Amino acid sequence: MSQFDDIDRKLLASLQENDRLPLAELGKAIGVATSTLNDRLKRLMRQGVISGFHARLSPDALDLNLLAFVYVGWSEPQTEPVFLAAVAGMPAVLECHHVTGEWNHLMKVRVRRTQDLEAFLATLKAIEGVQRTHTVIVLSTSKETMTLQPA
Repeated sequence: MSQFDDIDRKLLASLQENDRLPLAELGKAIGVATSTLNDRLKRLMRQGVISGFHARLSPDALDLNLLAFVYVGWSEPQTEPVFLAAVAGMPAVLECHHVTGEWNHLMKVRVRRTQDLEAFLATLKAIEGVQRTHTVIVLSTSKETMTLQPA
């Protein structure tokens, strides 16, 4: 049995589309009173379903036009905490995922230009224990979303 009812699903979809709507307008759009909506929002935040509200910034407007995915590998387990601590302080890293296969982690990285990517990779390779990287530069993006569909 799903933990979300139709109202929760509508609320979550509406918030992901436009989280700046006033509560009264949002409640009207999904068919619930403002007080009910407020209670549901609080519950969803308390449960960790809603982890925060964020402005989506345009990479182009910020001149962060180069998007790359970087695979990182090492063989010594003690490298991971050092690597993760270093990556936590790197603003260019948008996402960092522990992955299966021949690589340890996959990162989504955004920088201004190739020279910045080169400098980023040099910094990454200087992390103690990092043995290899493989970089894929994105030429264009046909779909990029943060929208999730609850079960």
